[in-house]
Amino acid sequence: MSVSDIKNKERVINELLRFIRKVLDEPEICDKAKEIARKYSGQANAAQLIAEELSSTTNVNIPIEHSDADSLFLEVLQELVKDEKALY
Repeated sequence: MSVSDIKNKERVINELLRFIRKVLDEPEICDKAKEIARKYSGQANAAQLIAEELSSTTNVNIPIEHSDADSLFLEVLQELVKDEKALY
């Protein structure tokens, strides 16, 4: 593994840690994120739509060009909603 790969992984981990802290400080973000993900579930551009609405309605800022951490968060959020639907 190259030094740049290691640095990139560290950056992603640090970004995710900051986000997790934000969610733990403001737990309503989690409910809002799931609500938004449900709204756009199944749409071709769901990740972008979720990111835009989440950024405009909470203090979570997901830029237009998603970082690896942003993409990972959006992917996990969409999987969570899919799993939810599968249970019902």
